[in-house]
Amino acid sequence: CCAGTKEAAFLSAVAAAGLVQAVTRSCSAGNVTECSCDGSLRHGGSASQGWHWGGCSDDIHYGMSFSREFLDVPLKNMTGKSGSGLVAMNLHNNEAGRQAVAKLMSVDCRCHGVSGSCAVKTCWKTMSSFEKIGRFLKDKYENSIQISDRLKKKLRRKEKSQRKIPIGKEDLLYVNKSPNYCVEDQKLGIPGTQGRECNRTSQGPEGCNLLCCGRGYNTHVVRHVERCECKFVWCCYVRCRRCESMTDVHTCK
Repeated sequence: CCAGTKEAAFLSAVAAAGLVQAVTRSCSAGNVTECSCDGSLRHGGSASQGWHWGGCSDDIHYGMSFSREFLDVPLKNMTGKSGSGLVAMNLHNNEAGRQAVAKLMSVDCRCHGVSGSCAVKTCWKTMSSFEKIGRFLKDKYENSIQISDRLKKKLRRKEKSQRKIPIGKEDLLYVNKSPNYCVEDQKLGIPGTQGRECNRTSQGPEGCNLLCCGRGYNTHVVRHVERCECKFVWCCYVRCRRCESMTDVHTCK
């Protein structure tokens, strides 16, 4: 479903970024024989500068290379004039995911010194949490760029007035407008949101205002029966009360 949309671009970027992070973490943990920590940083810094590289810095180079080999090579092997532009777009979105991991690398340090002073720091490079990488890519998704559907190997913006603005390597690209995910479409495999349970008080994606796409929602009361206030009675059984509770459940119209 939905090839060439901004959602497909987001999924491509997330998959490529996730592969980089998973492989790099395995490298740092010593679980992969072909890679380990980043050895290029061992001689940086000095005691006179108040810090030095140490510990195990995440070496994303192998992870980036593995991700390109695993995800990009099959795409590059695809043939056919009609697919070349779409392949170039997918390759770009894969790389955008990898670049997000590289861009969000951070430096962690640990202090050393007498009585807890920070006379010298040992520092190492580490990847950000995947939650942070995901938020970064979600922002790129929300600001994704539509490109011309006359796809060739050179990708260009659809809006002619914006074609002089360069496309960044971290931007997500799409060619097809997204379908209406609010309404069921069996041909595209879209279930729609009718009947979905929603949260009336939330302003997030699970909230009734957003999830129900402005159609409103129905409220019905659900009765829950469960065992409660259980106590062990000597000897030897458990005695419980039967408790009932009523809750409001909201579903999209």
